[in-house]
Amino acid sequence: MATTPTSCRGDLDPRYHRLCDTGVVWGIVLEAVAAVGAVTSVAFMLALLVLICKVQDSNKRKLLPVQFLFLLSVLGVFGLTFAFIIKLDRSTGPTRFFLFGVLFSLCFSCLLVHAFNLTQLVRGRKPLSMLVMLGLAVGFSLVQDIIAVEYLILTMNRTNTEIFAELSPPRRNEDFVMLLIFVFFLMALTFLTSCFTFCGSFTGWKRHGAHIYLTTLLSIAIWVAWITLLLIPTPDPMWDDTILSSALVANGWVFLLVYVAPEFQLLTKQQNPMDYPVEDAFCKPQFMKQSYGVENRAYTQEEITQGLEELGDTVYAPYTTHFQMQNRTPQKDFSIPRAQTRVSPYNDYEGRKNGS
Repeated sequence: MATTPTSCRGDLDPRYHRLCDTGVVWGIVLEAVAAVGAVTSVAFMLALLVLICKVQDSNKRKLLPVQFLFLLSVLGVFGLTFAFIIKLDRSTGPTRFFLFGVLFSLCFSCLLVHAFNLTQLVRGRKPLSMLVMLGLAVGFSLVQDIIAVEYLILTMNRTNTEIFAELSPPRRNEDFVMLLIFVFFLMALTFLTSCFTFCGSFTGWKRHGAHIYLTTLLSIAIWVAWITLLLIPTPDPMWDDTILSSALVANGWVFLLVYVAPEFQLLTKQQNPMDYPVEDAFCKPQFMKQSYGVENRAYTQEEITQGLEELGDTVYAPYTTHFQMQNRTPQKDFSIPRAQTRVSPYNDYEGRKNGS
C-alpha cells in the first residue's frame, strides 16, 4: 500500500496524491497554473457575452459563436490537465485518449475557420456566414471524434477499461501519438491558411491573421517538443504524465495570450471603411468627371464621338439627353456699303415754292 504524503489527508485515494504531495512539486504547480487558466477562460467567455452588443463590425459579430466555442474548448484543455496529474487508471485512461484529440481538434478547427474567413475579407470578397463558420468548425472536429470513438471501442473491446493501464508505456505512447494524426493535419492546414491572410489589399484584417499565425506556430513548436520527449524511452513512466500535462497547460496559455487577448482588443473597435471594398459607388459622393457617353446604350461609342465632332460650338451638359443645345452665331454681312443720297424732310413742306 502506498504511503500517504504528510501534506495530504490520510484517507485520500492514492491516485490523487499528486494533487497535494509537496514532494511532487510539478503536480501542484501545474494544478495551480491550470486552475488559473480555467478561471481566465471563463472570464473571457463572460466578457464575450457582455460585449456582443458593443461589436460594431458585422463580420466580427458573425465570428463570436466560433470564438465562444474556441474558449469552451480551451477551458476543456485546462480541465483535462487534471486527468494527467491524477494517475492513469480505468477512468482517466479513456478520458485522456478521447478528450485530448477532441479538444485540440475543436481549437484548431475554430482557428482554421477564422483564418479561412480572413482570406476572403483581406481580398475584398464576401465573407462566410455565421452558420457556415460554426458548421465548419464543428464538422472538422467531428472527424477526430469519430476516430477517437473507434479507437476506444477497438482497444477496450467495449468493456475492458483497464487496458490503457495494462499497456506498456512505449506502446501506450505510440498509440496516443498515432491517434492525433488528424489534429496534426488541422494544425498544418491552419498554419498554411493563416499565411494566405497576409496576401490582400485590405490590410486591416492582416493583424487578425497574424494572431492565428503566431498561435499556430507556437502550438506546433510545443507539439514537436512534447512528442519528441514522449517517444524517448525514460526510466520512469511518471515523466510521461508530466510531459503531457505540461503540454496541455502551455498550449492553453498560448491560446489565451496570443490569440484570445489580442482579439478582444480589436473586438469593439469602430469599423474601418478602408477594410472593405467600395459598394454602390454611384450612390456615394465622388469627384465629378466629365463624360462623353450617353444613357442610351443603343448609341455606340463611335457614333457618339462622330456626332460630337459634327457639332460645332456645342455647350456640353452632362446627364442630359443626346441632343445638346447649341449656340447660334448671327450671320455676318460681307457686302460693301454704297453711298446713298439722304432725302430732306422739307421736300413736302407746303410753304416751299416749286423750283425755289
